[in-house]
Amino acid sequence: MDKNNIIFSLKYGLIVSCQALPGEPLYTELGGVMPLMALAAKNAGACAIRANSTRDIVQIKEIVDLPVIGIIKKQYDGYEQHITVTMQEIDDLVVVGADIIAFDCTLRERPNYKDVSDFVKDIKKKYPKQLLMADISTVEEGIHAAASGVDLVGTTLSGYTKYSSQMEEPDFQLVRDLSKQVSIPVIAEGRYHYPKQVKKALEAGAYAVVVGGAITRPQEITARFLSEISQV
Repeated sequence: MDKNNIIFSLKYGLIVSCQALPGEPLYTELGGVMPLMALAAKNAGACAIRANSTRDIVQIKEIVDLPVIGIIKKQYDGYEQHITVTMQEIDDLVVVGADIIAFDCTLRERPNYKDVSDFVKDIKKKYPKQLLMADISTVEEGIHAAASGVDLVGTTLSGYTKYSSQMEEPDFQLVRDLSKQVSIPVIAEGRYHYPKQVKKALEAGAYAVVVGGAITRPQEITARFLSEISQV
């Protein structure tokens, strides 16, 4: 599937994030769990999968023929970012065939780069055919990312940076503002727990919506139910 077809396949669709980190019940050293989550999502009609780690991406692509948005979560000392922070993670994701690579595209300094636009420039020079999704937290960052030449911009980090809007529900206003100010697809992501919220994001201008914990993290889902019960 070429770049345009991949992007078009996401339109008005549900992207399911299938991730489990060390220490979580669904994480295993050998993997095997997230591919089953991805297959269930595909069978239900998801348009794409968002996955973390080269191992999970390889395993998912073996049994699911949907576009995969790949990330690698890794923390670097002295830096706040943890989603696909350096060129090493980009290289690794290209090798395993991530259809779209998502990365932290906030304006914060990262290893080897003070300006994220220089990072984008180097990625595009090295991998000119690779689709890139910018994970951002504010309108300013989204506009800057689009100007840098990424293919999609996601609201993934709204509420997860110290300077962005802090709220319990999704950042619908960020979706509205970005959809009016950038010409590339806006992917809504972050704290989407209910189907009505996904619908609201699409009505606000989102091209597609990513849902993760509400579908693929039973521990998180259980905790959400118990939180409501505790108020009775």
